[in-house]
Amino acid sequence: MEINELLSDMVADPWGDVTPSVYETARVVAKAPWLAGHAERIRYLERAQHADGTWGGPGEYALVPTLSAVAALPHNEKGRRALDRLLGLPLPDTVAVELIVPALCRELGIPADTTVLDHIASRPLPAKLWHTLEIFGGDRPEVVPVDGAVACSPAATATWLRQPRPSPSLDYLNAVQAKYGGPVPVGVPVPLFERAWVLTALKNAGIPAPALDLLITDEGACAGPGLPPDADDTATALFALDRTDTAVLDRYRTGRHFGCFPDERTPSTSTNAHVLQALKHDPLLEEWIRDTQSPEGFWVDKWHASPYYATVCCVTALHGDDRAADWVERTQRPDGSWGRWEGTYEETAYAIQILVRSNRFSPAIALGCRFLTEWGDREHPPLWHDKDLYTPTRIVHAEGMAALHESCCGVAG
Repeated sequence: MEINELLSDMVADPWGDVTPSVYETARVVAKAPWLAGHAERIRYLERAQHADGTWGGPGEYALVPTLSAVAALPHNEKGRRALDRLLGLPLPDTVAVELIVPALCRELGIPADTTVLDHIASRPLPAKLWHTLEIFGGDRPEVVPVDGAVACSPAATATWLRQPRPSPSLDYLNAVQAKYGGPVPVGVPVPLFERAWVLTALKNAGIPAPALDLLITDEGACAGPGLPPDADDTATALFALDRTDTAVLDRYRTGRHFGCFPDERTPSTSTNAHVLQALKHDPLLEEWIRDTQSPEGFWVDKWHASPYYATVCCVTALHGDDRAADWVERTQRPDGSWGRWEGTYEETAYAIQILVRSNRFSPAIALGCRFLTEWGDREHPPLWHDKDLYTPTRIVHAEGMAALHESCCGVAG
């Protein structure tokens, strides 16, 4: 795909190109069997089950989607047996995992500590939890759909709607399932998220891109309509637009770093890297980012399963880092790729960017570029965190284009 084609497709698509979700699809199966596409969603879940009985990503990333799929397919004994192995693993740092797991365990009759879940459920839900309304129930007068959708979540919207009545929410659900042929993604529409990240990828690589409207209010920017504003989308949109009026970010400052939302469970290194890019200079924040670097030279993050994503965000904001470049050179695979579990197009693109932006023009770059050009039309494994793992496909393509451009032009972010 060429850059102009990607941009044209993105501008024409108000939804954003994100992959279907096992967790979300299974929740819609359980909550809304009346919704069109029900049989296709069940077939999708059956096809997505792995040979070991699990669904979803490797290791701990299988827990949430497997719990959800087993709740939707109660006679799937192979899935139930898989849960016995998964429930002993540490929880992944995905969205609301500390609430979703006990809620699904209770639904399945599996012993779990629901104290925190019950405490939150006993009072009005804060807006940042509307995206996970499916674990709390739909009788919530404080929850208000936007254009029919509850916080961009098909499962939350189906829970709020409860039954098939003519409404903008039913129109939204029908449109989402029709777009994906039955299955549903964990969050759509997310136009600002997709556009801000694509434009930032191109800008970091020195690739000219058109100016696009990205809505930033006095409270910041949100990934999609109905989601609360957050520091990550706000900072990335500000940087993509080359805005110098960054005062809106002050509301997210928490000591030396910035929180994505109020009462955040864990901080995000990539969000703080995006904030530093938008601010251009903040000694305390730069110090915090450096303090979160691992001894091996990489960073990890709450919004992505791969350390290559967090590391490229931090390296870009810091204008290079030798320890990170050393780590990248050590971890290249024999086929020229990089990846946490396997070599991927996305992670290879990040690794190349880390090397170039650290002025490390080593032979590893040429091997990585060859891997990128030979990837072809293969699917991109889901690595991004929401309620389970997903892929924002256009963003991944943009990052690959950025890496190939930088490797040829020697652009150092």
